[in-house]
Amino acid sequence: MKDLFGKALRDYHNNKYTEDLITSTNISGNDALPLPYLFRSFSEMPKIEQQALQLAKGTILDVGCGTGSHSLYLQEHGLNVKAIDISEGAIEVAKSRGVKHIELKALLDETESFDTILLLMNGTGIFQELSQISTYLKHLKSVLNPNGQILIDSSDIQYMYEDEDGGLWIDTNADYYGELDYFLIYKGEEETPMKWLYLDFERLQLACETVGLQCELIMEGEHYDYLAKLYI
Repeated sequence: MKDLFGKALRDYHNNKYTEDLITSTNISGNDALPLPYLFRSFSEMPKIEQQALQLAKGTILDVGCGTGSHSLYLQEHGLNVKAIDISEGAIEVAKSRGVKHIELKALLDETESFDTILLLMNGTGIFQELSQISTYLKHLKSVLNPNGQILIDSSDIQYMYEDEDGGLWIDTNADYYGELDYFLIYKGEEETPMKWLYLDFERLQLACETVGLQCELIMEGEHYDYLAKLYI
């Protein structure tokens, strides 16, 4: 990975903001991801993120912390939070913004245990594919303290396959419709494509049952998105 995401965050943080990240998937065209949005305050966050942060308690792991906006809010409220990300640029920026406990680390490499684990901004994306969900859920379960909780959000993107008449053009012989190829461009440079998973709640719930986790719907957003709580 070239870490174009981290490069963009560094540019914005260092007052070199000239353009946004451009994202696309195998089923959607180019879309701008405004860099200021990645530095948002609590009041600017979607209600699902606000709810997750308000439910967070005990020792907290912020997975895929990005610029550290979630961790900073939790720190300000006296909570013990550890932030991790696989982007060097994101780690550098979050640390510079004041996140105290932060590591360049993939989720599957985390070995400490926590009372709350946060996976926000389509937290299921990190699973990449349906075939890997159980691997990630088993690991999350292994680093969750007794009576702990995993707060995770995602969206059911079936609506993206609807035609004008409301019919669906999903290929039933193809992979799950929420498995996407995700592309990123920054300042004309293309990032190595990655897999990204959007997961409907029913499939998340079923996957949790197979690894011994309970899955509870906490709230639904305005556009097919939801927040779920997983626990033992």
